[in-house]
Amino acid sequence: MKLSARLLCVAGAVLVQAGALAAEPAAEPIVQPAAHLPQAAQAGLLASASAGRRIVAVGERGVVMLSDDEGRHFRQAGRVPMDVTLTSVSFADERQGWAVGHWGVVLATQDGGESWSVQRQDVRHDRPLFAVHFFDGQHGVAVGLWSLVLVTADGGVSWREVTPGPPEGAKKADLNLLGLFADEHGTLYAAAERGMVLRSDDRGASWTYATTGYKGSFWTGLALPGGVLLAGGLRGSLYRSVDDGRSWVRVETGSKSSITALAARGQRVVAVGLDGLVLTSTDAGATFRAEMRADHAALTGVAMLADQRQVYFSRQGVVADPASGRN
Repeated sequence: MKLSARLLCVAGAVLVQAGALAAEPAAEPIVQPAAHLPQAAQAGLLASASAGRRIVAVGERGVVMLSDDEGRHFRQAGRVPMDVTLTSVSFADERQGWAVGHWGVVLATQDGGESWSVQRQDVRHDRPLFAVHFFDGQHGVAVGLWSLVLVTADGGVSWREVTPGPPEGAKKADLNLLGLFADEHGTLYAAAERGMVLRSDDRGASWTYATTGYKGSFWTGLALPGGVLLAGGLRGSLYRSVDDGRSWVRVETGSKSSITALAARGQRVVAVGLDGLVLTSTDAGATFRAEMRADHAALTGVAMLADQRQVYFSRQGVVADPASGRN
């Protein structure tokens, strides 16, 4: 694939800042294991997931960070076979997990993130994967650049490429699919460009499009019980649906800082974003209260703890939750 795009990864998604065909293809990467860094917790982290009680965060240069004490301390995973940027991570249970990233990489773990193996890579084409979601230990979906959709029914041993139909009025499917989220019934949604949210009722085999009225990019989304969906993205844009995505309304955030990640426990929802943006809702995303961190950290992910406190991730690594004193 010939690209001159500069891709800025945020929270399991990638902001495509420019995209145009280049005269020469990107140079193939030198495949090597991720290095163990003396300050690994300060490496750029782009996404997180729960593996049972463990928090697993992934990011730049193949860094994978693990915490077994609710985010108080993190350590780097023992073995990651590639040092490419990892953009998203998903766990089926406390041991089985998958991470995806640049060069179409899919990594898998069977020990809760301690060590990883390569399931897929395509170093001939830098067609990055931006998000991954596994329904169980066998069935998973990964999405990425220009409507790239991969599905597996054997735990990632093999991946099949699916070509979605084009959106209404378009000749082909060429949206960047930047985030994945599933509801309580197993319906899968993809946050995409042009204000679109894609829906799959068959674990990624086919897709339909929902238009929200927004024209920019959604980087992240979240499904809550009762058919409530949230999609967030550029310039503080946040949209909500209460009917499984059939209709959408804009939620006022009071901010122009882009939203990169969403998390929830019960009716409480937290959204984070660039410039240190933290949005909090106690009514399932109907309204939000906005705060800006004093350090203005470019937040890329958030993990909500059982006591409803948060662990934040950023382009500068793990950052403290001022309310909890964690660091």
